[in-house]
Amino acid sequence: MSTRTTSIRRAREGDVGGLSRVFDAAWREAYRGIIPGVALERMIAQRDGTWWRGALRRGRPLAVLDAGDAVVGYAAYGRARSRGLGTEGEIDELYLLPEYQGLGLGRRLFRAVRNDLADHGLARLGAWALEENGRAGAFYAALGGRAGPHVLDRVAGVPLSKIGYIFG
Repeated sequence: MSTRTTSIRRAREGDVGGLSRVFDAAWREAYRGIIPGVALERMIAQRDGTWWRGALRRGRPLAVLDAGDAVVGYAAYGRARSRGLGTEGEIDELYLLPEYQGLGLGRRLFRAVRNDLADHGLARLGAWALEENGRAGAFYAALGGRAGPHVLDRVAGVPLSKIGYIFG
């Protein structure tokens, strides 16, 4: 896979299909065996084109990672949604298609989002990861995140522990 023709930009209406495709593939790969199968499939099905168009209208920043003409990753981020992380900014979601993981593209997307948050005065940022998702935890730790709060959350009715990673 070539990474020479990649770019990071704000999401737009024409990206809805690509965003759905990334979410579907990344969630199946990351959460199979963590979130029960039926619940996982329901959550994936809810992220259809209508959901993504609504997300674009809500105005919370959404960056896409393009490789060639295709959306291969995205990050949703902005002001921290709650005080639980103890940060100003938050990365809500950062996902790449499985075949684009491990190439340094997630790191590039993370840095672009972090720079955008810092440019808006949100230098201290956090991101949540399910504790059972060791790859996400290792990703954030490798970027300099330190494990912060541990909380129990309900995902599709299932209690799952999550860890906040703090940057800055």
